[in-house]
Amino acid sequence: MELYTIIFRTLFIYFLIMVIFRMMGKREIGKLSIIDFVVSIMIAELAVISIEDPKIPMLNSLVSIFVLLGIQLLLALVSLKSRRMREIVDGKPSLIIREGEVDEEEMKKQRYNFDDLLTQLRENNIKSLNEVEFGVLETTGKLSVIKKNEDSNKTPFQMILPLILDGKMLEDNLEKMDKTPFWLRQELKKVGYKDIKTISFCTINDDGSLYVDEMNKKK
Repeated sequence: MELYTIIFRTLFIYFLIMVIFRMMGKREIGKLSIIDFVVSIMIAELAVISIEDPKIPMLNSLVSIFVLLGIQLLLALVSLKSRRMREIVDGKPSLIIREGEVDEEEMKKQRYNFDDLLTQLRENNIKSLNEVEFGVLETTGKLSVIKKNEDSNKTPFQMILPLILDGKMLEDNLEKMDKTPFWLRQELKKVGYKDIKTISFCTINDDGSLYVDEMNKKK
């Protein structure tokens, strides 16, 4: 009977975990935030506990698993509405290389050393730091590299930073690109956008024009 119980629990937990992770959303394993990663480990551990000891009521583990699922879904919902919450949950990208210069202070803040930097530069097919204009350490720990381009006057920040996100103007990003809120409003008016709150995402294209994505309108 104990063997049958283990088999039943294993099958039940297997399909339950599949459903739970689908509910938590699609995201690559390498791009999980710290909270996503911790919750995944805790759910897996609770699942194992409920399988390996048939004497322990499975309900105990199930309650804990569903509590974790509820917390994760709540955080995801709040993060969709709040940029501040996204920064708390997922963190913020860090500029490790700025205009070809390595920012050692920022590296110290992120507990990121030169061995890590050189490894990820090699992964980006960079042979020398002289090739790099900007290096951004993403919230996933991956290093995004913008190479130097002497033939282009385009600021590399324009390739990676949004100007508007979820209807809110990101003035710190505008400042990094030597732009002002007034300039952005004027440019938006030229292409027919008067209300920033209706825009979900806005950035600058390679040719200097604005890329604008409006929020989906409820029917």
